[in-house]
Amino acid sequence: MYSFNETLKAGLAGILFTLLASTTQAAEGTAMKMVPDPDVAKLPGVAFNQTLADSLPASIKDKKAIKVATDLTPPISFQDEAGKLVGIDADIVAALGVILGVDVQMTNVGAGAAIVPAVLSKRFDMTISGINDDIELEKQVDVIDYMYDATTIMTIKGNPLGIKNMEDLCGKKVAVPVGTFQARLVETASAKCATPMNVMSIPKMPDVLQAVRTGRADATVNGYATSVYTTENQTGKGVGLQALPDVRLAVGYLGMLIAKDNPQLRDTVVASLQHMVNSGAYPAIMEKWGLGPLAVKTVKFNDAASMPVN
Repeated sequence: MYSFNETLKAGLAGILFTLLASTTQAAEGTAMKMVPDPDVAKLPGVAFNQTLADSLPASIKDKKAIKVATDLTPPISFQDEAGKLVGIDADIVAALGVILGVDVQMTNVGAGAAIVPAVLSKRFDMTISGINDDIELEKQVDVIDYMYDATTIMTIKGNPLGIKNMEDLCGKKVAVPVGTFQARLVETASAKCATPMNVMSIPKMPDVLQAVRTGRADATVNGYATSVYTTENQTGKGVGLQALPDVRLAVGYLGMLIAKDNPQLRDTVVASLQHMVNSGAYPAIMEKWGLGPLAVKTVKFNDAASMPVN
């Protein structure tokens, strides 16, 4: 296993997030009201809960809506052929809307780098996009840890370069999405190479995968859940991709983000998610997307320090 120590400085991150917010906002999609699919609507516990609804902040009760930002990372969140937002996140927030008796309006903000600014700018109440929780992130926002994940390497099908670990990426062309945990991991790893990696920073995750498919990049370092799903559900033009399932780096959480000055919304979402865990709705959604082993049993927030980073 390759060791990785998070070194991002909060001050520089704040400047970067502000700049990225202004450049990625134009790529946003339209807000979509999330309605549970029939298979989710019939799950136990997906019904209005007065106690949980009463615990919402007054601002949410007044507008009867929660504005949620996401970006596209299958199977966490992506668009089907009709343009509908689907995936684990779509199912979870649609169920939350029913439980809390509010409209959940979900918007694809266009790139992972826009997720943190979406909350810090107060344009959205929360985000759910499969972003990796880490201690530095928790200094800026509250992070609700709603599923486990790890990081792995993806190559074109057959792995012709015989890549087995992070050290094998030294001297290779490695595509990563801008402003992500994986991008920081790759930059840190590259600095330790005798021949540094040629790191290709690309705004959107689908374009990162396409760079590997078409041979512009030799590999990408990506979330484990996404990589396994992509291996089994190929999309896009070019050669197929494959995850390296034996590579499991930086095991930790994926998190929903909420502003630190909104603890009432944070606590309501945590309690609602735990309600979904206890009722069986949440594990059923995870199983639906083939990621049952990554389900949490207790919903926590700002818990990154409890997870080993390997």
